[in-house]
Amino acid sequence: MTPAPLPDTPPETQAVMYGSSLAQAPAIREPRHAPVAQLVRGGVTEGIHYGSVVVLGAGGEVEFQLGDIEAACYPRSALKPVQAVAMLRAGLPLEGELLSLAAASHSGEERHLAGARRILELGGVTEDDLRNVPDLPYGPAVRDAWIREGREPSRLAQNCSGKHAAMLYTCVLNGWSLDGYLDPGHPLQQAIAEIVEDLTGQRIARVTVDGCGAPLFSVSLHGLARAVARITTAAPGTPEARVADAMRDHAEMASGAGRDVAALMRAVPGLLAKDGFEGVGVAALPDGRAVAVKISDGANRARVPVTAAALARAGVDPALLTEFKGEPLLGGGQPVGHIHPTQTLDPAGPST
Repeated sequence: MTPAPLPDTPPETQAVMYGSSLAQAPAIREPRHAPVAQLVRGGVTEGIHYGSVVVLGAGGEVEFQLGDIEAACYPRSALKPVQAVAMLRAGLPLEGELLSLAAASHSGEERHLAGARRILELGGVTEDDLRNVPDLPYGPAVRDAWIREGREPSRLAQNCSGKHAAMLYTCVLNGWSLDGYLDPGHPLQQAIAEIVEDLTGQRIARVTVDGCGAPLFSVSLHGLARAVARITTAAPGTPEARVADAMRDHAEMASGAGRDVAALMRAVPGLLAKDGFEGVGVAALPDGRAVAVKISDGANRARVPVTAAALARAGVDPALLTEFKGEPLLGGGQPVGHIHPTQTLDPAGPST
């Protein structure tokens, strides 16, 4: 099993240490992002979002790129489908909506909390065993209701609780210690790191800590797109196909009511999509076409239309993507402008 790289281990040293055929870790540098979206108000460009975009063809070739797709970046929760694959390979027996929840950044709805409790029960563990950070629900409406009811932050309500519950269940099945299951040196995290490298096809550049407390592995945007494409093109019944099927069939369990990634999976037949904090998005079709997006300033208002434009670049019918074209800019409560991908990304879009 390939160990997770230590945070201060240079890629060159990692290559010698591990001695496999994987590509070297992506370079750790300030990404050379490019303009990917514009805010136009009253005919004047009011703001510009920078970022990077990659579009892969069905054969895995790069069909379009903008910005810096090879620099090391943190996929954040967009990596959860890969983490779920790793847990299935380690024996996790979840299917359907519970497997979707294991790969989720959920909104904290009651179905999400109930699902996380069920995973814990299957593993013979409790909420007290979770080590993700206590938080309020991620979904705005759910969070507001939670506050009105005077409910406190909890580990179960935190948007990664499904993943953490699945991690504990995986540890129980393998006889691994529950203590320190978030340590990068723990057998669970070593197993996940191995699959991250396997599916991305490259070494991990750096390991840090994600917002929920779990190890966070740095790969390139190109590697992230490649990993999700491999998940959607895997043979039926494999861990990869099981994750893809679960997330597509139970899209709201992997996100929540009204979430853009769930709507995108409903709108585009066969699409697997996952978002991540700091403006990361990834999506792939069953034939291997895939896109990955990173918005430099982390803005979701840019991530959604940029992802839609990238999918159109990948050959998705633009008519299926109409509702993801970008939110209006308001003035006095009325639309006075719009946000849209730059013409470099979307030549058919509106010009400034």
